[in-house]
Amino acid sequence: MAGNTPLYEVLALRFGTHAGRPARDNFLTDEGQFTPGSEMPNDYYLWVVRDGRHLVLVDTGFPREMARRRGRTLFRDPVDALADLGTGAADITDVVITHMHYDHAGNLDRFPHSRVHLQEEELRFCTGASMRHRVVRRPFEPENVAAAVRGLYADRLVLHRGAAEIVPGVTVHPVPGHTPGTQVVRVPTARGWVVLAGDAAHLWANIRLRSPFPILEGLSPMLDGYDRIEALADGDDHIIPGHDPQVALRFPALPGAPDWSCLHEPPADSPVGATAAGARR
Repeated sequence: MAGNTPLYEVLALRFGTHAGRPARDNFLTDEGQFTPGSEMPNDYYLWVVRDGRHLVLVDTGFPREMARRRGRTLFRDPVDALADLGTGAADITDVVITHMHYDHAGNLDRFPHSRVHLQEEELRFCTGASMRHRVVRRPFEPENVAAAVRGLYADRLVLHRGAAEIVPGVTVHPVPGHTPGTQVVRVPTARGWVVLAGDAAHLWANIRLRSPFPILEGLSPMLDGYDRIEALADGDDHIIPGHDPQVALRFPALPGAPDWSCLHEPPADSPVGATAAGARR
């Protein structure tokens, strides 16, 4: 990266989990790499990008009522947990929504003063004819979509058509496949370019095995997206998947705030892309 590129801290909050999930359910294909009966939970994260001048939130999680309704375990209220960082919703100037699924785009009404960044194609998709199909709309919540539309009418929703800079050096890049408007966030850090992949790669194993998570709108775009993510990041351990429990295990905790992991610091020695329990090459 250029010498004048600002460097940011990137913090991940693990605020919930979906335990007891069969490993097989996390992959579109099964070529014998899973131990029968093995489990591989999905964890839920949001991310903060900061440098002393800018404070950017990537995704907004979901509230406790949604966790109850969808059978998820919520460890922390994701918005209240911002207090661990000495900040709160009112201090967030920019919110990036990677895509509009319920676990990434809830709580938008709790950020009434923030600019919200979304790919235009994502808004078109979640308000368009595809939502007449129950199985397609299942990961979306009407209230989250309505909150995004209200942000549009309030001049707070910023719609992007492709790559864009959010704050100096921090950029979003469309990686369709999981949804047509999925985007990833590229951040310059002291250890290099980190890519917050969101659901463009649920788990390190998805991208390593080239076997996507089975909720997707386009298989070829999803696989092409893995190549794009790898090109944007400075190495395998610079790609941060959206739901991998290993993220909270491999990266050091923020001093004084153990629920937050420091992604701008080097990870532990565990092999990058090693699969979670039950996945075997």
